[in-house]
Amino acid sequence: MHVRNPASIKPIISPHGEIVCELMGAAAGGTRQHSLALITLPAGKQSLRHYHPQAEESYTLLAGNARLTLNDEVVNLAPGDSVAVPAGCVHQIANAGDDDLVFLAVCVPPWTPECSVFVD
Repeated sequence: MHVRNPASIKPIISPHGEIVCELMGAAAGGTRQHSLALITLPAGKQSLRHYHPQAEESYTLLAGNARLTLNDEVVNLAPGDSVAVPAGCVHQIANAGDDDLVFLAVCVPPWTPECSVFVD
Protein backbone atom coordinates (compact mmCIF):
# COMPACT_ATOMS: atom_id res chain seq x y z
CA MET A 1 0.00 0.00 0.00
CA HIS A 2 1.24 3.47 -0.91
CA VAL A 3 -0.08 6.29 1.29
CA ARG A 4 1.13 9.88 0.83
CA ASN A 5 0.14 13.08 2.57
CA PRO A 6 0.93 16.51 1.06
CA ALA A 7 2.34 17.66 4.41
CA SER A 8 5.13 15.07 4.06
CA ILE A 9 6.05 15.95 0.45
CA LYS A 10 8.66 18.48 -0.59
CA PRO A 11 6.80 20.43 -3.27
CA ILE A 12 8.14 21.41 -6.65
CA ILE A 13 7.88 25.20 -6.99
CA SER A 14 8.04 26.43 -10.56
CA PRO A 15 9.63 29.78 -11.50
CA HIS A 16 6.17 31.08 -12.49
CA GLY A 17 4.55 30.20 -9.15
CA GLU A 18 2.95 26.74 -9.33
CA ILE A 19 3.40 24.66 -6.19
CA VAL A 20 3.13 20.97 -7.10
CA CYS A 21 2.92 18.05 -4.67
CA GLU A 22 2.98 14.81 -6.65
CA LEU A 23 0.98 12.33 -4.60
CA MET A 24 1.13 9.37 -6.99
CA GLY A 25 2.99 8.74 -10.21
CA ALA A 26 6.37 8.37 -11.87
CA ALA A 27 8.32 10.42 -9.30
CA ALA A 28 6.19 9.64 -6.25
CA GLY A 29 5.60 5.94 -6.80
CA GLY A 30 2.39 4.13 -5.97
CA THR A 31 1.02 4.05 -9.53
CA ARG A 32 2.33 3.23 -12.97
CA GLN A 33 -0.69 4.03 -15.17
CA HIS A 34 -1.58 7.54 -13.94
CA SER A 35 -0.33 10.39 -11.77
CA LEU A 36 -2.09 12.49 -9.14
CA ALA A 37 -0.86 15.89 -8.00
CA LEU A 38 -2.11 18.54 -5.59
CA ILE A 39 -1.39 21.92 -7.17
CA THR A 40 -1.57 25.36 -5.59
CA LEU A 41 -1.48 28.62 -7.54
CA PRO A 42 -1.19 31.71 -5.34
CA ALA A 43 -3.18 34.83 -6.24
CA GLY A 44 -1.93 36.47 -9.44
CA LYS A 45 -0.17 33.33 -10.71
CA GLN A 46 -0.83 31.05 -13.67
CA SER A 47 0.66 28.07 -15.42
CA LEU A 48 2.56 28.51 -18.65
CA ARG A 49 0.65 27.71 -21.86
CA HIS A 50 1.48 24.12 -22.72
CA TYR A 51 0.19 20.78 -23.97
CA HIS A 52 0.89 17.11 -23.44
CA PRO A 53 1.27 15.18 -26.72
CA GLN A 54 0.07 11.88 -25.24
CA ALA A 55 -1.30 12.53 -21.75
CA GLU A 56 -4.92 13.29 -20.92
CA GLU A 57 -5.32 15.48 -17.87
CA SER A 58 -8.23 16.15 -15.52
CA TYR A 59 -8.54 18.93 -12.95
CA THR A 60 -10.84 19.08 -9.93
CA LEU A 61 -10.94 22.39 -8.08
CA LEU A 62 -10.81 22.18 -4.30
CA ALA A 63 -10.50 25.89 -3.37
CA GLY A 64 -10.34 29.25 -5.09
CA ASN A 65 -11.46 30.33 -8.56
CA ALA A 66 -9.78 29.61 -11.87
CA ARG A 67 -9.78 30.81 -15.43
CA LEU A 68 -8.93 27.90 -17.72
CA THR A 69 -8.01 28.32 -21.36
CA LEU A 70 -8.30 25.24 -23.61
CA ASN A 71 -7.04 26.11 -27.08
CA ASP A 72 -9.16 29.24 -27.79
CA GLU A 73 -11.97 28.53 -25.31
CA VAL A 74 -11.99 30.18 -21.85
CA VAL A 75 -14.06 28.93 -18.91
CA ASN A 76 -14.30 30.02 -15.27
CA LEU A 77 -14.12 27.27 -12.67
CA ALA A 78 -15.18 27.18 -9.01
CA PRO A 79 -14.65 24.68 -6.18
CA GLY A 80 -16.19 21.32 -7.05
CA ASP A 81 -15.84 21.80 -10.81
CA SER A 82 -13.96 19.18 -12.82
CA VAL A 83 -12.68 19.50 -16.37
CA ALA A 84 -10.93 17.20 -18.83
CA VAL A 85 -7.98 18.38 -20.93
CA PRO A 86 -7.51 16.16 -23.99
CA ALA A 87 -4.04 15.15 -25.13
CA GLY A 88 -2.59 17.73 -27.52
CA CYS A 89 -4.85 20.54 -26.28
CA VAL A 90 -2.97 23.77 -25.47
CA HIS A 91 -4.05 24.85 -21.99
CA GLN A 92 -3.33 27.31 -19.22
CA ILE A 93 -4.89 27.66 -15.77
CA ALA A 94 -4.83 30.95 -13.90
CA ASN A 95 -5.82 31.96 -10.40
CA ALA A 96 -8.82 34.25 -10.95
CA GLY A 97 -9.24 35.28 -7.31
CA ASP A 98 -7.55 36.72 -4.26
CA ASP A 99 -7.07 33.41 -2.42
CA ASP A 100 -4.95 30.39 -3.30
CA LEU A 101 -6.27 28.23 -6.13
CA VAL A 102 -5.96 24.58 -5.09
CA PHE A 103 -6.78 21.67 -7.39
CA LEU A 104 -6.07 18.03 -8.10
CA ALA A 105 -4.55 17.06 -11.44
CA VAL A 106 -4.71 13.52 -12.79
CA CYS A 107 -2.67 12.52 -15.87
CA VAL A 108 -2.90 9.34 -17.94
CA PRO A 109 -0.24 8.19 -18.73
CA PRO A 110 1.59 9.57 -15.69
CA TRP A 111 2.96 13.10 -15.88
CA THR A 112 6.70 13.58 -16.14
CA PRO A 113 8.51 16.87 -16.83
CA GLU A 114 9.36 15.63 -20.32
CA CYS A 115 5.68 15.27 -21.30
CA SER A 116 4.95 19.03 -21.17
CA VAL A 117 5.52 21.08 -24.33
CA PHE A 118 5.52 24.84 -23.68
CA VAL A 119 4.22 27.08 -26.45
CA ASP A 120 5.31 30.57 -25.30
